[in-house]
Amino acid sequence: MAAVAQCVRGALRPRLPLLSVALRTSPRLLCAATQQKNTGPNLEEEQSQSQSEQKVEASAAEKLLIEEKARLEEQLKDVTDKYKRALADAENVRQRSQKLVEEAKLYGIQSFCKDLLEVADILEKATESVPKEEIKDDNPHLKSLYEGLVMTEVQIQKVFKKHGLLRLNPVGAKFDPYEHEALFHAPATEGQEPGTIALVSKIGYKLHGRTLRPALVGVVKDA
Repeated sequence: MAAVAQCVRGALRPRLPLLSVALRTSPRLLCAATQQKNTGPNLEEEQSQSQSEQKVEASAAEKLLIEEKARLEEQLKDVTDKYKRALADAENVRQRSQKLVEEAKLYGIQSFCKDLLEVADILEKATESVPKEEIKDDNPHLKSLYEGLVMTEVQIQKVFKKHGLLRLNPVGAKFDPYEHEALFHAPATEGQEPGTIALVSKIGYKLHGRTLRPALVGVVKDA
């Protein structure tokens, strides 16, 4: 019997340390498991609440960003409109300035041309005043003078044409108040329509398409 008891004690002796360690660690494991079991729902609730708060903050931040984006887009649109209007105004000013410069080049000589028109009128009257029957070879002085006046008149008209100054001799044309100035009404004759020009008292001139001096005319009146 003593031998049997000794064998049993020998068999149990190696397992005693394991049993003691198990007894010492099991309460801690039980406590940790119990604590984890007790705090599990609270932790999930806190995590859910934290996620909800983060979503609210993210939604508020997103709303602010959207509002800021809309404000900046509106400012950009306003600035773009102002820039386009400024460009259009600058282009209009440039075009007007260019037009003024071109007109100054074209019509800057109109005062000078008006003074020369008086010379042309005198030449025309001088040639018209010479009796055609007196222009003969036996009267060489008058003939030479007349031919010189005609050549001078032709030359001055060439110069006028070169600089854009053209004569207006509108006999038979329709009366135009922008080009003609009516001095009197003439009775209609055969082949003349009312409102047409029957007689030109003084030649008119246009400078580059603009009336420099209207022609002084007589207009056929209505019957």
